[in-house]
Amino acid sequence: MPNYQGVWSLSTQYQNRTGWPVQPLYGDIGIIGGGTSNEIQYVQISTLGDSADFGDLTANRSLMGTASSSTRGLFFGGNGNSNIDYITIRSRGNAANFGSLSTGSGGDAGVSNETRAVTTVSQSNSNRLEYVTIATLGNTTDFGDRTVSVQFSHGCCSSTRGVFAGGSAVTSTNVIDYITIASAGNASDFGDLTLDRSLNGSGVVSSSTRSVFMGGDTGSGSNVIDYVTTATTGNASDFGDMIGTRRYGGGGMSNATRGLKAGGFGVSATTSEIDYITIATTGNSSDFGDLTVGAGYRAGLSNAHGGLQ
Repeated sequence: MPNYQGVWSLSTQYQNRTGWPVQPLYGDIGIIGGGTSNEIQYVQISTLGDSADFGDLTANRSLMGTASSSTRGLFFGGNGNSNIDYITIRSRGNAANFGSLSTGSGGDAGVSNETRAVTTVSQSNSNRLEYVTIATLGNTTDFGDRTVSVQFSHGCCSSTRGVFAGGSAVTSTNVIDYITIASAGNASDFGDLTLDRSLNGSGVVSSSTRSVFMGGDTGSGSNVIDYVTTATTGNASDFGDMIGTRRYGGGGMSNATRGLKAGGFGVSATTSEIDYITIATTGNSSDFGDLTVGAGYRAGLSNAHGGLQ
């Protein structure tokens, strides 16, 4: 009720609401979406701990591509779905429709800088790349082609260059391609991973200088971590190993110093584990915390990855 000066208290202002307003998220935020459900979770990348609920995707789907600016996150396709969802990263809540992929197929890898996101359209073994302007809702536009036709690849980036690695057609590949994000055109050969493997949904993370590929699927899963220097070309080098069970299908997210891989498949079951590495050094991953629910084929993004630094 109001006081006698006619000023309403905060508690009175909200007494007929269902709850207090959700407070915005601060700091470097990692987002993990999809898998076997429509759930979205988040973590604070700079501090260790378990994930918390963020909201829901517009539908249940897995094998999505992701990209993000410092304010907005995008989820491309998934399971043959052509829809693109978006979220405002600092505002917890459900995703909304952004537009569609032009081909009607699922996208499974994405790279981005502050303004543009580029995704592969490759769940049917395609070499097609498409792009959107992150701040503007709408459908994708043709960007160019990869050097190989694969599915289940993944991408990471600096602010100028996007790197797409791995994937499979009949068998897995070790191919790494690169593009200049601001200029539409075909990808060029970058080098090779240390072993053939699919990387969709795996922990692919980047700083402004280094791209790191955590785990992947060689037919049974891999604990290998390797890396490249994003601004140069050449083959990947050994970084270290994942801890615990070998796994693939987990979402990757990063800030300037730390990369995370969340969830995915273990040897015989899905896992809720979150691992992290320090991107600038080499070595094995360490325990970060756990997801609220374990699931495979997670998709990850952040508001502080290498393309935004």
